[in-house]
Amino acid sequence: MNTPTASIPPDYRRDAHGRLVPVAHIKEVDLLRDSTVAELAAEAKKLNAQLAEFRVKAHSTIQAFAELSAEKYGAKLRGKKGNLTLITFDGRFKIQRAISDQLVFDERLQAAKTLIDECINEWASGSRTELRTLINDAFQVDRAGKIDTARVLGLRRLDIKDERWKRAMKAIGESLSVASTRSYIRVYERVGETERYLPINLDLANA
Repeated sequence: MNTPTASIPPDYRRDAHGRLVPVAHIKEVDLLRDSTVAELAAEAKKLNAQLAEFRVKAHSTIQAFAELSAEKYGAKLRGKKGNLTLITFDGRFKIQRAISDQLVFDERLQAAKTLIDECINEWASGSRTELRTLINDAFQVDRAGKIDTARVLGLRRLDIKDERWKRAMKAIGESLSVASTRSYIRVYERVGETERYLPINLDLANA
């Protein structure tokens, strides 16, 4: 456990290993690096807190407006789902709220893959090469070990009458569930009098 800074004796600094080092024994460049990083990190923490506060405020304000607008028509919104785009009266600024579900598959996906493999092996012929490639790509995992949900669900658009294939597609549908929901706030400003909008970046890399 690190000892609080207040307990460090005067003219000493605690190093990364928790040892107390006399300031007189620390190189000037190391002290300068320490103060530079500490100053920028402190500002970064403040900005992070401000962004978190803005995110909460933006979502609650947009939701409150959506509910108020719905009340004008005697409707009551249920939940906070749904994407919204709000534009200022003069069209200069635009705010978008996007809400997306993070979908995952359970163990039934393996049953679907087994049935699909049975179909492919039975149909094996030169004319089915493209289909095999499509299926292998759909079940390929990325670097994080996750399967591309869109590719797997795309298999259900294929019009194949085989009963095993139909059971596989049913297993895919039933194996799908919502793991979490993510929400995004994007703010845009119109470019002059054009119809083009540029994002007001809240990402440090693109600001």
